[in-house]
Parts: sequence; structure tokens; C-alpha cells
Amino acid sequence: SPFAIGNTNNNGNPNNTTGKISSSDLKTLTQITKAGCGMSMFFLGVALFMHFLIRKNKASQAVKILMNLFIALFVLNFCFLINESIADLKVMAACVAIAAVLHYSMLATFTWFFMQALHLYFNLYKIPTDMKHYMWKICITGWVIPSVVVVGLLASNKYDYIKVSDDNGTSVAMCWIPDPIIHTGVNIGYYSIVFIFTLTIFIVTAVQITHFASKQTKTQENSSTKKRVFSLLGLFCLLGITWGFAFFSHGPLLLPSYYIFTILNSFQGKHKTGS
Repeated sequence: SPFAIGNTNNNGNPNNTTGKISSSDLKTLTQITKAGCGMSMFFLGVALFMHFLIRKNKASQAVKILMNLFIALFVLNFCFLINESIADLKVMAACVAIAAVLHYSMLATFTWFFMQALHLYFNLYKIPTDMKHYMWKICITGWVIPSVVVVGLLASNKYDYIKVSDDNGTSVAMCWIPDPIIHTGVNIGYYSIVFIFTLTIFIVTAVQITHFASKQTKTQENSSTKKRVFSLLGLFCLLGITWGFAFFSHGPLLLPSYYIFTILNSFQGKHKTGS
């Protein structure tokens, strides 16, 4: 993901090269990413098709918010998969366009993680969500805020080529944000706010579930423990907390964090539709 890779950028020129990893690791990570993104797109596409074909008018607010997240994730996976091919064309306008759309879909994904957590918070504390134009307000926030950031970067000409190199000197071109300061300030900063909020809601929810489980009889508890564990794991992915592993993509933790991040997030769409 450009979110994780961007953490290793060490200069701001258009031919920027990230921290080098072995050619075998780069190849493995690329294969995992392509397989994961492809599978995620398939499951996300099926979920979106079923939603719009069958139950669009009957969907709850939670499902509608989830479908918006699915759209953002689908576009993110698609743009990431074709990014290298667009970069290889060496057409600056095309590179800037795909970088901007990729960046927008990533920020939109983060924003919809936040919206998922916010809606969950409202439900946990019985805050009414039947207010006028509730979903319109949620949707406008979810899609407009990322666009403001991307338009600002487009106006400042901040999108360009970057290169991911292995230890053999072989490099892979991508269209992204070559300036590490911009990447850190915008992407890491943006997600950090989302991460703090979503992690807090996750912990509060886990405490609520544990508290509820303590009131059950021993028989009921034994039968529902596995269900609670899977529910919490699903919520962990649903709120995008797995993206937090990108914070560890430095020094000796660089390679392990890449693998953990790639495996968890490349298959994210599959995890969400299956949970």
C-alpha cells in the first residue's frame, strides 16, 4: 500500500526511491497484494451488486454506511492494482490522475472507517440517528472531506512518480506523493486521528460485550465465546484498525510490518463481506 510504503520515503524529488527490500520480498509482497486486492474486489463487487439489486431500499443505516465503505475500498483496490501500469506509460497527466484518485479513495476509506465508528458510538449510547437528513450528512462528510485534501494537493502539484527498489537495484514505479513530509502530515496525520477514534470505540465495544457476557450462565458463555471472538475480529477489520500496522514500518520492523499490513489489508474486502 502507498500508505505503508510512503513511510520510508527519504527525499522529495520525482525519482524518489523508498527504503530497499530484497527482490524476493518485493516479489512476494507484490503477489500477495495483487491476489488480495483481486479477491477483495470480487467480494466487494458481489456485496455491492446484491445490495443495489436486492435490498437497497430496505437497508438499515448501518448497512448503507457499510456500502459506502465498500465503494471506497473497491476504488482503492482497483486504483492500486492499475497504478504501476499507469506509471509505466510515462504520461504525467495520467500519473497525476491515478495518484489523485488513489489518494482520494484511500482518504475516503479512512473517513468511512471513522463514520462506521461514529455510528456504532451512537448505537452504543442510544443517541438517536433518526434526525433529519442523517444519512445525507454522513455521506457528505464521508465523501467531501477527502476531496478537499486531494484538490489542495492537486493545486499544489504534489502528485508525481515514486520508485520502490529492491536490493538488486530493480525498481517498480508508482504514481503517488513523492514528498515524505506531505505524506506524513496528510496521510499519517489523517489516519492517526481516525485510528485514535476507531480504536477507542473498539475498546469500548469490547468492554460492553465482555460485560454482557459476564451476566450469562456458564452454558451460554461457553456456546457464545467463539461467536464473540469472531465478532470482535470482524469489528477490528471493519473499523480499519489493521491499517495501524503501517505505523511500525521503520527500522528493523519495516519488513515484518509490510507483510502483516499487506496480508491483513489486501484481503480486507474479503474479511468485511465475510464478517
